[in-house]
Amino acid sequence: MKRLCYSILLAISFLFFVASCTEEQDFSQFNDLRANPILASGLFYLESDEETINSAGALSSFYSREVNFDAFNEQYVAERLLEGVVTYEIDNSTSKELRIIIEFLNDAGQSLDMEIFTVEANLSETVVREVPYGLGGKSIDILTNTSSLRISANNLGDGTSVSSVEDPKIILRSGAQFVFQLQ
Repeated sequence: MKRLCYSILLAISFLFFVASCTEEQDFSQFNDLRANPILASGLFYLESDEETINSAGALSSFYSREVNFDAFNEQYVAERLLEGVVTYEIDNSTSKELRIIIEFLNDAGQSLDMEIFTVEANLSETVVREVPYGLGGKSIDILTNTSSLRISANNLGDGTSVSSVEDPKIILRSGAQFVFQLQ
């Protein structure tokens, strides 16, 4: 008899527990969800040693290249781009003052934007520049209409001096973070 009472009491407690811990689920909150994913990517990398810079000569260009940039060639992607930040990092252990120019070009080869860096010789630390596009920055249309990047580097110094550090180089790294709207 005791066993029957315990079993009934246990069954009632279990039913009460199940009924009290459940509520009807509301899946309509998915419609209110706003997700803005962030995509990070490298853009380009430039590295040149001092010997190459010296062989180009004083006050001359030692690097020139056009890089394809098809990140936003799909209209669906371009329309959902909210903002972005392009980051440049420069290390220069050469004995040369340098000028680096980065141009954002459209399909017709016209310049939409330009970043110019005058880099001191023998930098002791990395120079970092972040350029925002979108809210509070340059026009987001620059990024969405860019189809290629033109990078050029010029020696503003002489063509003979050599840095005292081992393996002197200029290194330019660039990357970007983009924020998109899903809906």
